[in-house]
Amino acid sequence: MNQANAAIGKYRWTICSLVFFATTVNYLDRNVISYLRPFLAEAFHWTPEQEVIDYSNIELAFKIAYALGMLVAGGIIDKLGTKLGYAIATGLWSLAAIGHALATGTGGFLIARVFLGVTEAGNFPAAIKATAEWFPQKERALATGIFNSGSNIGAIIVPLTVPHIAEKYGWQWAFIITGIVGFIWLALWFLLYEVPQKQKRLSKAELEYITSDQVEEVVEESKEKVSWVKLLSFRQTWAFAIGKLLTDPVWWFYLFWLPDFLMKQYKLNATEIIWPSALVYMIGSIGSIGGGWLPLKLINNNWPAYKARKTSMLLYAFAVLPVLFAQQLGTINIWFAILVIGLAVSAHQAWSANIFTTVSDMFPKKATASVTGLGGMFGALGGILLTLLVQKNMFVYYTKLGKVETGYFIMFCICGASYLLAWLIMHILVPRMKKVEL
Repeated sequence: MNQANAAIGKYRWTICSLVFFATTVNYLDRNVISYLRPFLAEAFHWTPEQEVIDYSNIELAFKIAYALGMLVAGGIIDKLGTKLGYAIATGLWSLAAIGHALATGTGGFLIARVFLGVTEAGNFPAAIKATAEWFPQKERALATGIFNSGSNIGAIIVPLTVPHIAEKYGWQWAFIITGIVGFIWLALWFLLYEVPQKQKRLSKAELEYITSDQVEEVVEESKEKVSWVKLLSFRQTWAFAIGKLLTDPVWWFYLFWLPDFLMKQYKLNATEIIWPSALVYMIGSIGSIGGGWLPLKLINNNWPAYKARKTSMLLYAFAVLPVLFAQQLGTINIWFAILVIGLAVSAHQAWSANIFTTVSDMFPKKATASVTGLGGMFGALGGILLTLLVQKNMFVYYTKLGKVETGYFIMFCICGASYLLAWLIMHILVPRMKKVEL
């Protein structure tokens, strides 16, 4: 940290660390099941075809619940405030994670996934709201990139730990342990978090820096709720929502189906996929932080914030394209496939850091959680459609034919094209930055 920043203070980065920790826990809880799939198939006596169907149904239950949760999570957090709203969401999703250990079959997992999906929907609306409260506009993409890299860290920790826990102690303990971690975060949250205007640990200089570029009135916690009908009347809301609709499903695909791809494409077992999976998300974490750094650099070079954001997102959209050749490169060496998938995950995380930040660029703080929730709901809806139309039907079809690799090739084509299409639609809807007035 340079001398100027040291003089300002750095407590805002403590808050960023807390949000990073929460996002890591969020992805630990949701991703555990991906690496327990072979253990569950054995425990519940799934046939290969039934495994695809049942796993798809479990994944679908989570996505539907997540989408419904997103409909209400943002509004609730805007109403309750960041501190209480985030705490309630994390406490409930940690209980839901532990609840998976009680499941004795597919039906039990469906119920547990529904509760997990509804409660985990609170993470990103609360995280974006906290970032809008604690960071000036020029630093928000970087802060978002840092906390969003928690999704990669969670995805890295899972393959490195979960198969070993399942083999040594049983699959139930993987859910119990990850759920307990959420309550550790909860204690830290209540100890360290408060809005800037009420945080006694915050220096006057840092408070002035945080609020330096805010044209709206700074309030401690806005309790005013903006209706969905009003928010959906703005092109800015639709730009964010459609961007999420087209690109979130790609992340869901990597998160829930990468282990299956590695096992079926390269005949690896549950422990052999550990390091290939971890490397993908290690590369992804670089993109998450770097994705926030680039627009910050452009803004510091006197670019308008929204132009810096959109230019960066266009570059990230092009960086996804090599994933089209993942399987062909994998025929040479599996690590070539891992590298290009890692690049695509990295580009997604860079994209994600910036698309989230467009919300606080375009909307006042009192609506950021609500708009983030609406966009998250559309993203989950995209994931639901992908599961119903592609994964649940296409993967079952090609599994029956013994050609599941063809299904994965189609999926990689969808992954490669989604970001450029999303960027184009967003640009058409909001060609220039215009702050919504509410």
